[in-house]
Amino acid sequence: MPYGNILVVEDEDKFRSLLQRILSGEGYMTYQAADCKSATCVLDRITIDVIICDVRLPDDNGLEFSRRTKASFPNTEIILLTAFGTIADSVNAMRNGAFDYIIKGDDHDKLLPLVHKAIDKAKLQKKVFELEQEVKKDFNFDRIIGSSPTIQESISQAKKVALTDSTVLLFGETGTGKELLARAIHGSGGRAGNPFVALNCSAFTGNLLESELFGHVAGAFTGATHDKSGLIEEANSGTLFLDEIAELNFNVQAKLLRILETREFRKLGDTKPVKANVRIIAATNSNMESDVESGKFRKDLFYRLNVFAIRLPALRERMEDIPVLAQYFLELFSQKINSPVKEMSRLFTEQLKLHGWNGNVRELKNVLERGIILANGKELTMDCLPPELQKTYYKKEKNRSIFDLDNMEKIHIERVLQHTKGNKVEAARLLNIGLTTLYRKIEHYDLYFSAWQKQ
Repeated sequence: MPYGNILVVEDEDKFRSLLQRILSGEGYMTYQAADCKSATCVLDRITIDVIICDVRLPDDNGLEFSRRTKASFPNTEIILLTAFGTIADSVNAMRNGAFDYIIKGDDHDKLLPLVHKAIDKAKLQKKVFELEQEVKKDFNFDRIIGSSPTIQESISQAKKVALTDSTVLLFGETGTGKELLARAIHGSGGRAGNPFVALNCSAFTGNLLESELFGHVAGAFTGATHDKSGLIEEANSGTLFLDEIAELNFNVQAKLLRILETREFRKLGDTKPVKANVRIIAATNSNMESDVESGKFRKDLFYRLNVFAIRLPALRERMEDIPVLAQYFLELFSQKINSPVKEMSRLFTEQLKLHGWNGNVRELKNVLERGIILANGKELTMDCLPPELQKTYYKKEKNRSIFDLDNMEKIHIERVLQHTKGNKVEAARLLNIGLTTLYRKIEHYDLYFSAWQKQ
């Protein structure tokens, strides 16, 4: 069944009501307005897909209304109606952004097919707009979460260099978000509307990497049966992001140096140079200076890449950002898999702060996704953490003094609850205490594990 919101703008009450009945019968949600002022009020409140509008209205001209509406609501389609149609009117209607133009009385049989087409176009435009907005989010500094001084300093530097066309070299451990920062730099600069092409240099070796970057002509090597464009050509007028740049072999390093120096390159097997209008952003988790000293990486290329260096801090260097990052991933994955999980227990959050996070933000992201899948109920609790994070907690608890009476009681209650698999009635019986007392001690010692929430 058709669906969509349609606004009928017509000063003749009977004709307006007739159109509404016809359209409602087709399954559309239909709204009415007798003049342009009323129509504008509807548009301010409701997302309209198609407007059917008379050319002659009491307070304005339909052509002018069409022009203003398309300027404010570009994804809304407009079908104009008139009692007397001329070629000039039709041309003016199209120039003002109307989807089509029909004559009252003569073209009634054309109205519904026209509305169906206009709805389809409006829906397609809306979908394209939403996809474009999603893509823009990937190229935005707002995606880089954290208020700690270390990450804010990196973002501040990135915002400054984004306004230029300089080559950038990003340093940081695996999982710190180097590609995310590279995308933000691209999306905030003069090349934002052009391609962003990413390549992990460690994923290819030898001729494969060279062909992937520079392309090749037919016959360049065994299996090269036709010409192939490389990623540099695909990134034309945009940005080429080279991750794990330290893994480039010496031959490819020389070719990349030529691009940075002359803005030209040659495809494999070709003799003619090709212009390379690309911005290079490189990234590494390696100590590049050591690689240069050891002869693994060309010194001249390093200096060409190292025009503007930005270091991304490891997650353990900005532990204060962990709660807000965890909350972001919680909301992201809960929405993605339609999970009821909405919050994290205090113990869960505290345990995140105690972990070393060798995998950085990427590891935290994986922990939250896993936890949401395992969670029972609306809260992430300790037993939603991977075993290695839980071991850290129990090791910390066991290292407390054996003379600490509260600690011994807490450990004993934990073990009994584990023995009863969360059955609190049975646990209270074994502990020889009242059920109310057990609940009070569970609260006192923060023993809120979702696996223990049965009774």
